[in-house]
Amino acid sequence: MNKSITHQSGLPTMPQTLIFVTGNANKLAEVKAILGDSVPSLDNKALDLPELQGTLEEITLDKARRAAEAIGGPVLVEDTCLCFNALNGLPGPYVKWFLQSLGHEGLNNMLAAYEDKSAQAVCTFAYCAGPGQEAILFEGRTDGKIVPARGPANFGWDAVFEYETGQTYAEMDKSFKNQISHRSKALDKVKAWLAVNHK
Repeated sequence: MNKSITHQSGLPTMPQTLIFVTGNANKLAEVKAILGDSVPSLDNKALDLPELQGTLEEITLDKARRAAEAIGGPVLVEDTCLCFNALNGLPGPYVKWFLQSLGHEGLNNMLAAYEDKSAQAVCTFAYCAGPGQEAILFEGRTDGKIVPARGPANFGWDAVFEYETGQTYAEMDKSFKNQISHRSKALDKVKAWLAVNHK
């Protein structure tokens, strides 16, 4: 199922099944909703991949290469950052671990000494066609600010990231969030690339 089909032109088409590497059901639902039918068949698989320490780009590229080796075919991986401007971009790609250790309140406390509560939500996807292939990056960014948690607290740091509408991600209607989020901006680039490169 994971083999690419090739047109007479010799260019690979979109694989019948593209594996999105995640074990996060909320993330999978968002990605499927945003991609719609631009990817004929999207499946997911949870892989326990070691995470490189480095920039978001380095981490995502490394994850894509490792995932393609493990799956033996085309993969889509994602890494998400929450960058506090007052802290020069921290916690950045390590926000998952900060959130697990400190919770929503702890993320707010990190900015307690700073007037600047502005932040950027950054999402980076990488597509890798298979083992030994070069991965391609797609990035999306959304500006906001860090606020005390509001809304359901069941999806990462959504409850503390407030968009310019005055709503946190967690308070938003899902379809609206999927139009303005960092994830949707990155996936728009994924869709555009697939449309040109996989006819």
